[in-house]
Amino acid sequence: MAVMSGRAQLMWDEAVTGYDFGPDHPMDPVRLALTRSLVGALGLDREVRVAAAAAAGESTLRLVHREDYVAAVKAASADPRSADGSYGLGTVDDPAFAGMHEASALIAGQSVGAAEAVWRGDALHAVNFTGGLHHAMPGAASGFCVYNDAALAIARLLELGAERIAYVDVDVHHGDGVQAAFWEDPRVLTISLHEHPRTLFPQTGWPEETGAETAEGSAVNVALPAGTGDAGWLRAFHAVVPEVLAGFRPQVLVTQHGADTHIEDPLAHLAVSLDAQRAVQLACHDLAHAYADGRWVALGGGGYAVVDVVPRSWTHLVAIAVGRPVEPATVIPESWRQEVYARTRQPAPRRMTDGRWPVSWADWEAGYDPADRLDQAVLAARRAVFPLRGLLA
Repeated sequence: MAVMSGRAQLMWDEAVTGYDFGPDHPMDPVRLALTRSLVGALGLDREVRVAAAAAAGESTLRLVHREDYVAAVKAASADPRSADGSYGLGTVDDPAFAGMHEASALIAGQSVGAAEAVWRGDALHAVNFTGGLHHAMPGAASGFCVYNDAALAIARLLELGAERIAYVDVDVHHGDGVQAAFWEDPRVLTISLHEHPRTLFPQTGWPEETGAETAEGSAVNVALPAGTGDAGWLRAFHAVVPEVLAGFRPQVLVTQHGADTHIEDPLAHLAVSLDAQRAVQLACHDLAHAYADGRWVALGGGGYAVVDVVPRSWTHLVAIAVGRPVEPATVIPESWRQEVYARTRQPAPRRMTDGRWPVSWADWEAGYDPADRLDQAVLAARRAVFPLRGLLA
């Protein structure tokens, strides 16, 4: 399998903005449009191949989702008034809307297309920031997610012959749908760093969740205390993720970059900056090159500060995948700021930073404090899963 190094692909189809739960829902599709526009305003789309994949078809969706569930999504899509909460459709989190199946399948298709491009060597890195809908279950919508594009991308990689795939999820919410999809499959390693389930949806992702008997140690969960900021978040990431990946040696690294860890996000309780999110994106890029021959599929995810945070965070992600990281102090073009105001009547940020670059953290190898809540969270994750993977906790 030859990989053409130095090539990156950005998945984009304007129709993905049709994934719209309505004007009062936090998942505002303007975040997708503004991200794509900022990528263009900074000239990044001139340095990456922009491609649109077809919507995921029935056979692809069935790699993860049950036939009856896909049928239910189609029915609710055709007649939203018929959705009564069955299959998680028609709920407050996942209200049905006309064209829901088509928009959801299109987003899934972009992630599957990204995975195919990386596996076949058409691209070394591929980004679908419209994806990362990690809560959808095989038979139910959940947490603003209808089809689980991340799980579908991984399933497609397995179908194409991959034998070891690592999934790293840094969304503030636990990546429960992806974990569930591969709970019994030792070929897929899922790692999730998220706010502790005691304080945040979906109330899963405890350190003790380590995979089925057939795949013990294939699920890794780092449950962070509410209020965790840059230094703690980065300390936890580097204390767990690199060591586990080094032992697993994935053929492809799939990452999910929900921007809702940010201190300004209205739906969660971490205190992470845009600059720390950029630091983890850079780390994921480097980990892909260290352990997966550079093969990297990067997805978006949650994020509900749709003007100040999401577009900047995911534009940094695209830039890193392209190989031209945007300096944090970069001034944002006035044309984009005007577009933001025209679309949202909100003022736009002026720079690509929260003013916290460079971010720093204390390395785990320098020692830990057993009385510190963050260190307790890291210890719980290491003690639960490291021995199962032949690592020292």
